[in-house]
Amino acid sequence: MRSAGIGLGQLLLALDATLVSLVEAPRGLDLPVASAALIDSDDVRLGLPAGAGAADAFFLLGVTDDEALRWIEHQTGTPVAIFVKHPAETVVARAVAAGIAVVSVDPRARWERIYQLVNHVFEHHGDRTDPHTGSGTDLFGLAQSIAERSRGMISIEDADSHVLAYSASNAEADELRRSSILGRAGPPEHLKWIGQWGIFDALRAGPEVVRVAERPELGLRPRLAVGIHLPSGDARRPPVFGGTIWLQQGSSPLADDADEVLRGGAVLAARIMSRLATAPSTHTVRVRELLGLAGEQAVSQSAEVAEIARELGIAADEKAAVIGFAGDTSVPGEVIALSASAFRADAQVVSAGQRVYVLLPKTGAAATVTSWARGVVAALRRELGLTLRAVIAAPLAGLPAVAAARADVDRVFDSATRHPGAIGQVSSVAEARTTVLLDEIVSQVAGQPRLIDPRVHKLRDADPMLAETLRIYLDSFGDVAAAAAALHVHPNTIRYRVRRIEKLLGSTLGDADDRLVLALGLRASER
Repeated sequence: MRSAGIGLGQLLLALDATLVSLVEAPRGLDLPVASAALIDSDDVRLGLPAGAGAADAFFLLGVTDDEALRWIEHQTGTPVAIFVKHPAETVVARAVAAGIAVVSVDPRARWERIYQLVNHVFEHHGDRTDPHTGSGTDLFGLAQSIAERSRGMISIEDADSHVLAYSASNAEADELRRSSILGRAGPPEHLKWIGQWGIFDALRAGPEVVRVAERPELGLRPRLAVGIHLPSGDARRPPVFGGTIWLQQGSSPLADDADEVLRGGAVLAARIMSRLATAPSTHTVRVRELLGLAGEQAVSQSAEVAEIARELGIAADEKAAVIGFAGDTSVPGEVIALSASAFRADAQVVSAGQRVYVLLPKTGAAATVTSWARGVVAALRRELGLTLRAVIAAPLAGLPAVAAARADVDRVFDSATRHPGAIGQVSSVAEARTTVLLDEIVSQVAGQPRLIDPRVHKLRDADPMLAETLRIYLDSFGDVAAAAAALHVHPNTIRYRVRRIEKLLGSTLGDADDRLVLALGLRASER
């Protein structure tokens, strides 16, 4: 289930008054926001691609008032909100008349910082019913919980002192905290002082809480800090420093057990950061949903597919293709992604187990796709010594057909695993269809012994050579010469064996139904 986004009011609370403030919200604060886009003067003049143009929130970066008015006028849909530095009254009035909320951004804030934070909120602060985005991956929620419990203001930073999340601020936030949240470097004298006192060395050294004294002359309020230490992935190696939790004190004293709260918070932050490092991005989740790999019912309804295509910025109703790559060992998804992106700029690539799938949402002739897949297989064999198999499903009638096509690609892979020589190293679903269907039918028969004609077991027990002769004879459509050539014997030998087989079976081989049942039974009993 995809996240429905986060309410505008929740988003503003997460970003905090340090960064943004609401000017007007004509449709209220409950409208969901699930995507955002940066636009500049060129975007106003030239237009945006489909995916970006349908975002819920827009950041107007370096756009003049006249350009903003023109952009609002030409919107075909109604965005939830626009984020603007120094919003002019005319822009506010035009936006409100169009039903668009206006959010004022602190002039000192860096746009890329806000964009990064908003997308972080989307992915890890959104739908609380979604196990992928619940409290187990929510650094913002953790920061607020620690702040409430410790009676201070929290910011969580990575190992390079970039703010990842923070709690709500109040008027007692000092300049160092405000600058950090805005994405600006803290005052040089602050950073110099912190470095001179070896605070970062202490944070890296272990899990103990470090105290930073108040410096009134620098406007620096008292702080506590604790290092976040991530598992190294190797039990023989010590944890790796992953960042810091800072607790700024206001005018009120901190909780008596603030040290303990911080230590517990550092453990939880380490878990969350480890999960985030391995969790799939929202983009990857959407592609997996299109391919039917999300663990739920495949997305095939046109409206749902169109929504995902809009978020990904790809065509939903053009001829598409799905190419799967599999090998005896893990397939290098990153390498295939490089090749796929060079082949088609809109290529989407995801890995699942030992298989990698490439979705081409808009493609031409199937022969071109096949040629590219052959090139990838050959290059990986030549450059990396890997033996891969590729299966192609193309052309497809748009993205709604993608999930079923991916399932067909997997069926070919599964059949090729059981019969490696029966399917080419680079094949298509269409080319392998007969082999796959027959393999699956025979597997069904083999799985239910009652479906195997008892005469097949009788013949195998009596004379395995005769059973093999019958299989070859039936596969040759009763052509004695062809069966003899396949078994490297004289045609008269085949005729003699067929007479013995008919005697053991108690019937002739002239009935088509008998031949079909016997052929399936012989194949199934070989497994």
